[in-house]
Amino acid sequence: MFNLFRKITREEKLQKRYEKLMRQWAELSNINRKASDAKYAEAQQVSDEIEQLKVSK
Repeated sequence: MFNLFRKITREEKLQKRYEKLMRQWAELSNINRKASDAKYAEAQQVSDEIEQLKVSK
């Protein structure tokens, strides 16, 4: 209940985006290999951003 007014941090936003991209990657991996590779690369970029945020703290 108290999280209702808490701001979502940039790290949390990136984590949700990463999870979404990984779900899409898993779905596409059986259908379209090229598209799944693109999703995986995008997810890795987001993961790198998350790591940079953790290091800069």
